[in-house]
Amino acid sequence: MPQDLQASIDIDAPPSDVWSVVHDLTRMPEWSPQCRRVLARGPIRQGSRMINLNRAGWKVWPTRSVVTDFDEGRTVGFRVADNNTRWVFDLEGLDDGARTRLIERRDVSDGTTAISRRLIDTFLGGEQEFEKDLLSGIRQTLAGIKQTVEST
Repeated sequence: MPQDLQASIDIDAPPSDVWSVVHDLTRMPEWSPQCRRVLARGPIRQGSRMINLNRAGWKVWPTRSVVTDFDEGRTVGFRVADNNTRWVFDLEGLDDGARTRLIERRDVSDGTTAISRRLIDTFLGGEQEFEKDLLSGIRQTLAGIKQTVEST
């Protein structure tokens, strides 16, 4: 059964600096080890539709998603139509706003699709292995965002 996943990282920058980087979901290929491309029409906002191209080794697959959460400076998230998962970035100010805790989570509380579970079992090593890789990828993504924000 699919599990919710979550990780966080503290960034030495105010939430506004982190938001300026993380809310543009088309930049995810810069940090994510699995996401290779994000196509969106216009700027990211509530209701924006995206096509994502993902890759793990020789396996490549597209997904379709829509931005479901967009709270300026606090939260940006999207639902993947192909598997029903929600991916969300939450920002929390720390130290009176001088630093930021960035949280990335995958929410499967509404369940995933049968086809998605079948494909994961058949091509991506099974749910447990796939989720282990996803959690590692979440941590890599957060570390990459931290490096980008702190180096600007």
